[in-house]
Parts: sequence; C-alpha cells; structure tokens
Amino acid sequence: MTRWRPAAAKTTPYITTEGYRALEREVATLRSRRTDTVKHLAAAAAEGDRSENAEYIYRKKELREIDRRLGYLQRRMPTLTVVVRAPEVTDRIFFGACVTLENGAGERSEYRIVGGDEIDRHSSYISIDSPMAQALMKRIVDDEIVVRTVTGEMHYTVIDIRYPTATSLRSP
Repeated sequence: MTRWRPAAAKTTPYITTEGYRALEREVATLRSRRTDTVKHLAAAAAEGDRSENAEYIYRKKELREIDRRLGYLQRRMPTLTVVVRAPEVTDRIFFGACVTLENGAGERSEYRIVGGDEIDRHSSYISIDSPMAQALMKRIVDDEIVVRTVTGEMHYTVIDIRYPTATSLRSP
C-alpha cells in the first residue's frame, strides 16, 4: 500500500549558470557513487543470506536514494531555463540580482535571488518563489518593502542592487 502525498508546488524553472553547473557536477558525482555502491552491493549479496545482511540492506537503501536523486535531476534539468546575462534594466530587481537590505533597526543583510534548485548551496541565496523575493521583484533603490511571515510583518529598505559581472555569466 502506498501513501498518498499531495503534489509538490511548481517552482520557477529559472537557474543561474553557476547553479546549473553545480547540478551537472552533482549528477557526475552521483553516477560515480552509484558505480561504487553497485560493486559493494554485489559483494554483500555474494555473502549469502540477504535477510540478515546489514551491509546488503544498507547498500540497497543507498542505491535507492542515489537513483531517486538521479531520476529527479534527469527529469528537472531539461526543463530549466539558464539565465545567462543580467537584464538590460539593472536599476530594478530581477532574477539573479544581489540585493542589500536594511531593516528598521539599521541591520543590513544581502541576498541573491536565484532558482529554487540552488538555494541550499549558500545561506544568502533566496528562491525566486520565496515571499521575500516576490516582495523585492521590480523594486528600486530606496523602495520600502513589507514581507509577511508567520511571525508577522518585516519592513526593509532596498539599499543596493547589483548583478554579477559579465565574466561570471557564461553559458553552461
């Protein structure tokens, strides 16, 4: 019997060049890990009784996890749109922007708006689908934004907008 799960929310299919390259490296790493895991699995299976063989059970689980992630990446990567260059209007906030914000207490924080597939790589990256990024979209310097969170409203002022240099924006 399987457990029903609601479908995951669709994420925006945009990704930076660096993010796409990181996914390609992850695929290569997973493929080499899979080869090693299959070798270890075969060796564990050759030991005999599989029902009480901890090594065999562990390797089967590891192989399932690798295959699950590889399958996801193989389905997801062809649907992604790699954003190669900054927008022509660089005084507004769009995908790929590095934004410096200041809260009411005068504390500054910097974020970069990226695709949902690359937010776990850096703590200062936020997904374009997040409430913060949605509030920032198309804003300019000195605009005030309000972000509604579970704990209440947070007020920020946009201090600076930057886009990565042209040298870091190459095709994947």
